[in-house]
Amino acid sequence: MTLTRRSTLAGLGAASAATAAHAGGATPKASPLRLWYRQPAKTWVEALPVGTGRLGAMVFGGVDVERLQLNEDTLWAGGPYEPINPEAGAALPEIRRLIDTGDYAKAAQLAETKFVGVPKQQMSYQTIGDLKLDFPGLAEPASYVRELNLDGAIATTRFKAGGVDHVREVIASAPDGVIAVRLTASRRGAISVDLGFASPLKSAPAARVEGRSLVLAGANDSQQGIPAKLRFECRVDVRAKGGRVSGQGETLSIRDADEVILLIAAATSYRRYNDVSGDPTALNKATLARLSNKPWAKILAGHQADHHALFRRVEVDFGRTRAELSPTDERIKASPMTDDPSLAALYYQYGRYLLIACSRPGTQPANLQGVWNDKPSAPWGGKYTININTEMNYWPAEPTSLPELVEPLIALVRDLSETGARTAKAMYGARGWVAHHNTDLWRATAPVDGAPWGVWPTGGAWLCKHLWDHYDYGRDRAYLARVYPLMKGSARFFLDTLVVDPKFGVLVTNPSLSPENDHGHGASIVAGPTMDQAIIRDLFDNCLKAEAVLGADQTFVAELKTARDKLAPYKVGKDGQLQEWQEDWDADAPDIHHRHVSHLYGLFPSDQIAIDTTPKLAAAARQTLVTRGDLSTGWAIAWRLNLWARLGEGDHAHGILRLLLGPERTYPNMFDAHPPFQIDGNFGGASGMTEMILQSRNDRIYLLPALPSAWPTGHIKGLRARGAVGVDVRWTGGKLAEAVLRAKVDGRHVVVLGGSSLTVELRRGQSARLVLRDGALARAA
Repeated sequence: MTLTRRSTLAGLGAASAATAAHAGGATPKASPLRLWYRQPAKTWVEALPVGTGRLGAMVFGGVDVERLQLNEDTLWAGGPYEPINPEAGAALPEIRRLIDTGDYAKAAQLAETKFVGVPKQQMSYQTIGDLKLDFPGLAEPASYVRELNLDGAIATTRFKAGGVDHVREVIASAPDGVIAVRLTASRRGAISVDLGFASPLKSAPAARVEGRSLVLAGANDSQQGIPAKLRFECRVDVRAKGGRVSGQGETLSIRDADEVILLIAAATSYRRYNDVSGDPTALNKATLARLSNKPWAKILAGHQADHHALFRRVEVDFGRTRAELSPTDERIKASPMTDDPSLAALYYQYGRYLLIACSRPGTQPANLQGVWNDKPSAPWGGKYTININTEMNYWPAEPTSLPELVEPLIALVRDLSETGARTAKAMYGARGWVAHHNTDLWRATAPVDGAPWGVWPTGGAWLCKHLWDHYDYGRDRAYLARVYPLMKGSARFFLDTLVVDPKFGVLVTNPSLSPENDHGHGASIVAGPTMDQAIIRDLFDNCLKAEAVLGADQTFVAELKTARDKLAPYKVGKDGQLQEWQEDWDADAPDIHHRHVSHLYGLFPSDQIAIDTTPKLAAAARQTLVTRGDLSTGWAIAWRLNLWARLGEGDHAHGILRLLLGPERTYPNMFDAHPPFQIDGNFGGASGMTEMILQSRNDRIYLLPALPSAWPTGHIKGLRARGAVGVDVRWTGGKLAEAVLRAKVDGRHVVVLGGSSLTVELRRGQSARLVLRDGALARAA
C-alpha cells in the first residue's frame, strides 16, 4: 500500500506501542520533540546537553557509572591582557604599499612579525571537568532508555536492574542558576552512590568534602604566556531521603537512600574582561542557600515554566513518517536514504533549544561550542570567531522568536568597543573601534592566528549588523539609541582607515583578506576583498537608517554617504561568478571548494543581492555556489543551505539539508560536526530552514520562497519578520493555505508569494489572515 501522511500518523501510536512492547516496555511514547537512545553514551558527542546559559552539562546516561561533564561560561585560560603589537602602527604604511604593488608575500611576512598581536594566539575556553557518580552493586540493566526532552528541557535515563526501576533526571535551571539531578527508584533504600570529581586542568584543582557538599576548587590554566588569573569553584549539595551520607577524602557517599537530589553550582572570580576580583565560593553558597528549602517539584516547575516561555513560541511541522519511531542515532544514520521530515523539524527545534541553553541575558555569548566543552583547550580555542561563526550562532534568534538571547552578543560588542578603541588608535591611528577575526573572554581585538587569517578588520562591523537587526525585528527606539553609538564608532573606524585602491580608484580596506581563503598570488593578504566591501556597505547603510530614526547628525550623514558611494562595487568574473577579490582571481585560488563563501555575504545574511532586486548578481552568486560545491564542513553546509534558500531553490536547499543531517555532519547527539563539534552548524541549519519558509528582506516579507517538494504539507507558527510583526505560515499540497500576521507596532508590510504581492497595513495588536484567492494573495475577511 502507499504510505500517506494520514495513514502514517494513524499508525504512529500503534507502532510506538509495539516498539515499547518489543523493548520490554522501555520505549516512551513517540514524540517529535525528543532525542532518545537505547544505550548510554560512549563518547562525548553521544552525550546529551543541558544548560542554563551560564552553566552547561553533558549527560552520558551511564548505569553503574554516570558522568556529568561540566562547564561554566567564564572559565577560560589566562587573564586580562592587551595583545596589541607595539610595532603595528609604524609597519602599516609599508604593508599597504607592498599590497598596492602586488607583493603579497612580503606584505604577509611583514604583517606576521610587526602587525599580528602578541601573543599570536588567544586564550581558550576550558572545562571544569566531570562529576562522576559511581553506583556500587547494580545488577545488569534491562529496558534501558535515555532521552532529552526538548520541550521539557530535561535529560532522563530509565532502566530496570535487579527488579528495581531506576529513573535519573537532569535539568539546568536558569531561574535557580544550578544543574539539578534527581535519582529515584521503585524500591525504598535502593539508591547508593559515590560522588567524585575529575578535572583535566593543568592547575590540578582539588576536591574536598564539606558536610553534605562536595567541592572542587582551583584556578584556570595559563596559556600563550598569559598567566592564570581566575579562581573557580564547583559545589554539589546533596539532599537524600532516607539512607546515610558520609564523606571521606575526595568522595561523598550516599547509601541506601530512597531519593537523592544533587544541586550543582559553579562560578569563577570573573566579573568583567578587566576585573577578576569575584568570590566564586560566596556566589555558589548564595545560589545554593536560596534553594535550601525548595523541593524538587518547585525547582522543576520553575525551570520548565522559564523554558516554555521561550521554547513554545515556535511550533514547526514538516510532516511525519514512521522513521521518527526509531532512536535518534539510528535516524541520523539512516537519514540519507530515508524520508524523515520530522528529523529536520527536530533539528530545527534542537537548534532553538541549544540557543536557549547557552545564551541568556547576563551570560557570555554562545562560543564555538555554545557552552559545552570537555577539554582544557577547546577546538580552535572555543573562541568567538567573528568572521562567520559567532554571527551564525545568532542567525535564528530574531526570526525564531528568541530575541532576548541576543543580549549577550550585544554586551560583547559593547566590551569590544572599549578594547577595540585602543586597538584602532594604536594600530591604525584611527577613531572608533575595530575587532579582527577572533576574540575571547578577555575581549582581545588585535589580529591573531598569524597573517594568513588574522589580518581581517571587519569582524566588529559584522557584529554591528546584529545590533541593527535586533532593532529592525523589534522596532524599540530606546534600544536603538543605546546601541547606535557602538555602530557609529565602528563606522568612524572605517571612515578613517579606508584607502583608495590605486588600480581601481575605489575605497577599500587595506590590509585585509577574504576569510579564510588564499587567492593564489603569494599570500592571502590583499586589499578590498568583496566581503569587506559588503559588510561596510551594510554598516554605513544601517547607520544612515539609525540616523533617520534618532535624528540625523547631518555632518556624519554626509560623510557616510560620500564614503559609501565610493566603496568598491560587486564584480562578475570571467566565469560568470561573483568575484571574491577586486581582481578576477577566483579560478587561481588553490581551493576552489573552500569552506568559506565570504564574498556571498551580500546574498546572505545581507540582502544586498537577491533574485528579485539584483538578478544578475544573484546569478553570479549562484555560479559561485555551483563551483564551490555543496559538501563541506558542517557549518559551511549550513551557510550554503541559507544561500540556496535565498536563491529560491527549495529542492536544492533540501538536498543540502540532507547532507547536514547525515552522519558525516551530525553526531549521534545531533551536535554539528565540522568535524569536530562546532555549534554554529546547528544554528545555521535552523536559520536555513526558516529561510526556506519565510524570508524578511528588502522591506518585504516572502512566504514559502524556497519550499521543497519533500515538505508538501506543514506549518510553522510563531516566526518574526522585520518591522516587528509575527508570522504563522501553513501550507498544503505545496501551496499556501494561510498566513497570519500579528503586529507588535504600527506598520505597513509588503507580503510576497511567488509572483503575487499584497500590502497590509496593521496597527499595534492587530492581525491579518492571508490566503490564496484566484492564485493571488488576498486578505481574508
